[in-house]
Amino acid sequence: MTTEAHAGSHPASGYHSRPEAAQDGAPRSPRGVQSVKFSFYRVRDEVRALPATEREAIAEGLEELLERSATSMLTRLYSTVGTRADTDFLVWQVHDDLAPIQDWHALLLGSTAGAALERPHSFLSMTMRSIYTNPLHEGSGARDRLREDGGVKDYLFVYPMVKTRAWYTLPRDERQRIMNEHIAIGHRYHDIQINTTYSYGLDDQEFVVAFEGVDPGELLALVRELRDSESSSYTERDTPMFTCRRIDSARELTAHVGLRAAGSAS
Repeated sequence: MTTEAHAGSHPASGYHSRPEAAQDGAPRSPRGVQSVKFSFYRVRDEVRALPATEREAIAEGLEELLERSATSMLTRLYSTVGTRADTDFLVWQVHDDLAPIQDWHALLLGSTAGAALERPHSFLSMTMRSIYTNPLHEGSGARDRLREDGGVKDYLFVYPMVKTRAWYTLPRDERQRIMNEHIAIGHRYHDIQINTTYSYGLDDQEFVVAFEGVDPGELLALVRELRDSESSSYTERDTPMFTCRRIDSARELTAHVGLRAAGSAS
């Protein structure tokens, strides 16, 4: 699947604004605005085997760090337990600057909680206005930031994405025509919102796509339909894919991943 939907939370068709113009009048890509970090963690097997009191001490340290993140930046927590073998949870962080995100991760690495975790997947990106227009969502203007009320639906579906080089050789009008079909398909799924962020020059992928929804079956239907679109033929890579369930608090998360006894989340 290929998509270049806008960074804000909105229906799955996304919003696309026109490129900025340089002083000489030539089109210029919009610049990145907010830094966005998707960090997937797994509790080490040897930590799960520790006595309950030791696991609870690790849980307390992790909860303190997650609560600190929530006070300094937009932070959302998700469980991937039962959906993948290689991850247990996702920490999704957004800040106007990259440095505070890096500093938080440095604190985690130096903590007891950090030593208890593996991080098998990690994606860095930024918000940025798309270079494509969206005829179905006119008037959404210059949004180039993630909405603060984003990440509140029950599920988040995340994957990194890279387009083929052939995509970038197409004329701009041809790419817009192909994206119009993509937008029209997404427009039929109003209960799914998308947060597409950009990684050009920052990380291995070109985009990080994050769909929000309440029904995994609806996301399955959307992605299946997009596979038949012309834009899908220009996707080089869009894996690994993650199905993530929203967790409301750090304490609930530590209980869900087995660091606290079941039923101790409240």
